[in-house]
Amino acid sequence: MIVHIQCLFEFSTILFLVLTSMLLLKDVDVNKLWRTADSNGWRASSAPRTYWPPPPTESESSGYLRVRCNGGLNQQRSAICNAVVAARIMNATLVLPELDTNSFWHDESGFVGIYDVSHFIKTLKYDVRIVMSIPEITANGKTKKLKAHQIRPPRDAPVSWYATVALEKMKKYGAVYLTPFSHRLAEDIDDPELQRLRCRVNYHALRFKPHIMKTSSEIVNKLRSEGHFMSIHLRFELDMLAFAGCIDIFTPHEQKILLKYRKEHFADKLLVPRERRLIGKCPLTPEEVGVILRAMRFDNTTRIYLASGELFGGKRFMKPFKAMFPRLENHSTVGPGKLEENTQGLAGSAVDYMVCLLSDIFIPTYDGPSNFANNLMGHRMYYGFRTTITPNRKALAPIFIDRAQGRSTGFEQRIRQVMFNSHFGGPHKRIHPESFYTNSWPECFCQTNARNHADRCPPDNINDVLESQFQSEEEMEEARMTNQTDSTGQTEEMMI
Repeated sequence: MIVHIQCLFEFSTILFLVLTSMLLLKDVDVNKLWRTADSNGWRASSAPRTYWPPPPTESESSGYLRVRCNGGLNQQRSAICNAVVAARIMNATLVLPELDTNSFWHDESGFVGIYDVSHFIKTLKYDVRIVMSIPEITANGKTKKLKAHQIRPPRDAPVSWYATVALEKMKKYGAVYLTPFSHRLAEDIDDPELQRLRCRVNYHALRFKPHIMKTSSEIVNKLRSEGHFMSIHLRFELDMLAFAGCIDIFTPHEQKILLKYRKEHFADKLLVPRERRLIGKCPLTPEEVGVILRAMRFDNTTRIYLASGELFGGKRFMKPFKAMFPRLENHSTVGPGKLEENTQGLAGSAVDYMVCLLSDIFIPTYDGPSNFANNLMGHRMYYGFRTTITPNRKALAPIFIDRAQGRSTGFEQRIRQVMFNSHFGGPHKRIHPESFYTNSWPECFCQTNARNHADRCPPDNINDVLESQFQSEEEMEEARMTNQTDSTGQTEEMMI
């Protein structure tokens, strides 16, 4: 009898919670998602909050640091940020980072073809000394170029490795060349000022070249001329599907292609598609994305910008999505003519990045290991907590599996329960394995009315903060030199 009453009580409690959540979801106004997320009084700030000495002069520098950043555009972007921090740790002069564009994109653009170099150097002038190349040296009457000693840094190397192993080699040879340089500095660093330096590089110093910014701006203006628009990063390309091991939805011929690609490019590992899907490791299909949007009550007038490579499986995967949301665009359909650079290369990816950054809503369909999606989520947080809708693929998997097997009762309601249980890009604690580049809160944010002194906002302008500290340093040096001169004068007077 007691057990029966207890079961009834538990059932009624669960029923109450389900009904309550249903009532709460009815009150959710999807139109509010077009606005930025609630900031709770936080705003972006990567200005130093403690004394930040200027970078070393040429004579004070420990040596020259060269790096080769491999991978795609956003993996390289993170590597550039890490290179600046590494140079700061080593008190070194940074040589403009090299982008290994040829192996990934078959694109020779390099840093100077994608980023605004003068802006990069100028923005970081109070943080690191940056040169275009290692200068020539004169020894025994002969002039020759200083050769950098090549080192392969360990993955996610701690700050201590740069302050000891790398620095010792730099002092010995005068220059070091770190290659490859993807994920070669630990993301978790105890020094918040070094983390803020990462943000200054990522969100202030790294600006695309004018023609890329112009093209991106024109696309955004066209899209916004008719109201709000959302951007979606569809990660449904051959490489990602082969990596994820989610092949069961494809034809036998397509499965052979995926398995062959996986064997040639990734470690041999048995992957069961259903198991992968249940743990959230499969990218969402275009149709699943459409179903999610429709369940959230976005209608078919919603304007959508698609950022993606060539979708695997052809038009049949896009057809149901396009039937639900016909107003689909990409940089080729809405862009102002042909891009000046190859749209399949770095410039095309850069334009996609900027349009997604400036869109009212951003939806990543696969946030790991997608550097594009991860970096954008972090950039959108920094750029005023712009709304990001991140589907919980693990929570959605059983719902879609039930639907595929004919169990569709309450299907859209279940999707809404998952999708509206989100922070939508607002400030939240970073929990492993979330990347610092995905969420730089709280290090790169401050609170206008903070109770905690460490969270208080410094002056808005980063350059003003650094300029004032730099001037203080100069004034201190001038005062020290004046004191030395006065002291010398007094000594001479005493000797006379």
